[in-house]
Amino acid sequence: MIIANYEVIRQFSQKHARAKTSLATWYEFTLRAKWKKFDDVKKDFRSADIYKKCVIFNIGGNNYRLIANINYRAEIVYILTVMTHAEYDKEKWKGNC
Repeated sequence: MIIANYEVIRQFSQKHARAKTSLATWYEFTLRAKWKKFDDVKKDFRSADIYKKCVIFNIGGNNYRLIANINYRAEIVYILTVMTHAEYDKEKWKGNC
């Protein structure tokens, strides 16, 4: 997969150093993925969920969330945001989906 908007990960990792390794693992794994539909994502990331057009990834043992749009045909993952679990619970991200 092509990962667009990596800058979101970089910026979040600067503010939340504990997330850096987990986000790097997600990034490397996702680069090698060949997802054609959400079920493929779910096979690789069992805790992944879907909300409207967004895919939600649990990162770092459920401490963080990465929200992305995936264009399966073009094989592009567009990162919308990365946030702490507390920020995720406020549900402000839902407006982007």
